[in-house]
Amino acid sequence: MTLNQGQVGGTYRVKKVRGQGPLKRRIMDMGITKGCEIYIRKTAPLGDPIQVNLRNYELSLRKEDASLIEVEAI
Repeated sequence: MTLNQGQVGGTYRVKKVRGQGPLKRRIMDMGITKGCEIYIRKTAPLGDPIQVNLRNYELSLRKEDASLIEVEAI
């Protein structure tokens, strides 16, 4: 399952960050690393972007980027 398939109000644990080069590095620089817990707070009216809470801060992610983050439900 990927993060863009998660439900609003759900908490997920990151299993793997896919992608290559600068894109993967940018995602990891935002604090999204293996084992990190992510809470999906809300989505925009048209579904893109999604707002998540992780490591005590809020972050907005495009669905395209969220599709590179493999997660499991907690």
